[in-house]
Amino acid sequence: MNDSLNDDSLTNDTLTNDTLTNDTLTNDTLSNDTLTNDTVAALVARSNRLGADPRNTNYAGGNTSAKGAGTDPVTGGDVELLWVKGSGGDLGTLTPAGLAVLRLDRLRALVDVYPGADHEDEMVAAFDFCLHGKGGAAPSIDTAMHALVDAPHVDHLHPDSGIALACAADGEKLTAECFGDAVVWVPWRRPGFQLGLDIAAVKAANPQAIGCVLGGHGITAWGDSAQQCEANSLRIIRTAEAFLAERGKAEPFGAVTAGFEPLPEDERRARAAALAPYISALASADRPQIGHFTDTEVVLDFLSRAEHPRLAALGTSCPDHFLRTKVRPLVLDLPASAPLEDAIARLAELHADYRAEYAAYYRRHATPDSPAMRGADPAIVLVPGVGMYSFGRDKQTARVAGAFYVNAINVMRGAEAVSEYAPIEESEKFRIEYWALEEAKLARMPEPKPLATRVALVTGAGSGIGKAIAYRLVAEGACVVVADRDGVAAQAVAADLGGADRAVAVTVDVTSEEQVAAAFDAAVLAFGGVDLVVNNAGISISKPLLETTSADWDRQHTIMARGSFLVSREAARVMTAQGRGGDIVYVVSKNAVFAGPNNVAYSAAKADQAHQVRLLAAELGEHAIRVNGVNPDGVVRGSGIFAGGWGAQRAATYGIPEEKLGEFYAQRTLLKREVLPEHVANAVFALVGGDLTHTTGLLVPVDAGVAAAFLR
Repeated sequence: MNDSLNDDSLTNDTLTNDTLTNDTLTNDTLSNDTLTNDTVAALVARSNRLGADPRNTNYAGGNTSAKGAGTDPVTGGDVELLWVKGSGGDLGTLTPAGLAVLRLDRLRALVDVYPGADHEDEMVAAFDFCLHGKGGAAPSIDTAMHALVDAPHVDHLHPDSGIALACAADGEKLTAECFGDAVVWVPWRRPGFQLGLDIAAVKAANPQAIGCVLGGHGITAWGDSAQQCEANSLRIIRTAEAFLAERGKAEPFGAVTAGFEPLPEDERRARAAALAPYISALASADRPQIGHFTDTEVVLDFLSRAEHPRLAALGTSCPDHFLRTKVRPLVLDLPASAPLEDAIARLAELHADYRAEYAAYYRRHATPDSPAMRGADPAIVLVPGVGMYSFGRDKQTARVAGAFYVNAINVMRGAEAVSEYAPIEESEKFRIEYWALEEAKLARMPEPKPLATRVALVTGAGSGIGKAIAYRLVAEGACVVVADRDGVAAQAVAADLGGADRAVAVTVDVTSEEQVAAAFDAAVLAFGGVDLVVNNAGISISKPLLETTSADWDRQHTIMARGSFLVSREAARVMTAQGRGGDIVYVVSKNAVFAGPNNVAYSAAKADQAHQVRLLAAELGEHAIRVNGVNPDGVVRGSGIFAGGWGAQRAATYGIPEEKLGEFYAQRTLLKREVLPEHVANAVFALVGGDLTHTTGLLVPVDAGVAAAFLR
């Protein structure tokens, strides 16, 4: 395998970056500022290339660095600097602002005052006194590794192939077989200053080495130039991949277990959606969580194999992995064909066991100085034949947790293929999970927004009032399902709201039971559940009584009265399964109580919706589901209803030009103000934002004051 280290396809020439050559670095005619700009540009470009390929490192995993000359902002003299990816950043999307900038003389001086491995946390605090200028991003725990290794450029990465060797029972032996003396084994040590000293010593003692494998953790590579460092990182990763492929056995996870094979796709997705609210309830017992569902081939194959219970119980290993996936997942131990009610009951039993075991894990390893237990619910739930549910404080966190467990599966496969998967000891996992530094990082996070962890489904959200409501809910921290009959409009709104981590679009005709159910299935698979629903979809037909046909009447009532009933019924089904309450809000109308001319079908349908609010509030209160409504006046600007002909009809009724309709509505109110979609969105937020926790069955007027529509 050592020959692969000289693979011409990975020579330094192929990675040459014209923006930073060795000649540039030694050109005395260039100022420190030019050198700094070139160094930073090359470091960011290298980081982005490495981080863009998931084979090289997981999301937000690893860090890269470069050393170079700078100017002391006080004395104007030369100073040697370290630029290193800051805490919490992602290599694939790194920008210069994500780099921490520190003085190397001060970092190296820390060696003389290092009090030992029992005082690692004190060393991280000392990094703040080594910052250059304003320092850039917060330094990460791995800063010492980059500072102390005697090389101008250092990469620390978490490739699945490298971690597979790092987590193999005989990883040291396999590393030697794979790389010869070009890559050196470093036994497991918690990330920190001592690990930096260890790697620096390994580099000094092995001048022929291009990097090392860190037991239970990942890889580190170095180089004299940015190009050489990147080439060395890729050589280690690709060589490990080839070694595992050539030496590994065909089925490292064992044979397929009868009954645990993946269900057919349609059946699998239906089963996943049916289970999602119940699993969300389990993962949110301590605090509400957002969910993510994954049924990729790698997950389904793992769960179909005989060895998955044993391997899952061992948990993940790389610190980046188990910080997000927890020490181990919850695994359903029933075949995919088990009746749904049996699966739900068994999940509840397993959840109780999981919480008890997690609490015992905490008690086994906690010290008087340990942070309090953060919660005993699983972050990963595995269901054979169906897939994986992952959870977090927001959608991105939940999605990344799932991606990290896929990384863990890949690591297990590689380790089992050539040896036996042997992650770090449970006590070491606890030290990482409940590290004071990790607790401090959590404490630095901004306060959550009012609707954080809430999942909203808004009908008619492709335009007008529904669109404004979707924007307001996302702005307040919610994840939103943009539901509309116009799928193109819904997609545009969801994309503008920030994409799949914030909003998803579903095409739905609210008069169809099947489409409404499918919309909720899509919602629970996207975000784990639904606990906030806004019934906004509607149309308006303005005709005198004698011109109103039975078809007009049926269409008006089918969309608004039947449609909101179907949506609310499905919402209640999901919310009661989740067991943590929720909100259903109806966008009704002042016409529900105001008797205006030429409007019998529309106003009667709105009166139906208004009474649904009262009826459902009375029925669903025992489940902590609050049902309220909003009664707007005519919202002209931005309204899909008004643009679709309703505006012209109402303007004709009142004998005014259509473009004056909004002004006309405003002048007949007590406040003389036009009602806009944003005003309705504000009222919806007021109902669901957390202050009106004891309010249900309420209809809130948003009509600028229409006396005839006052509620009695």
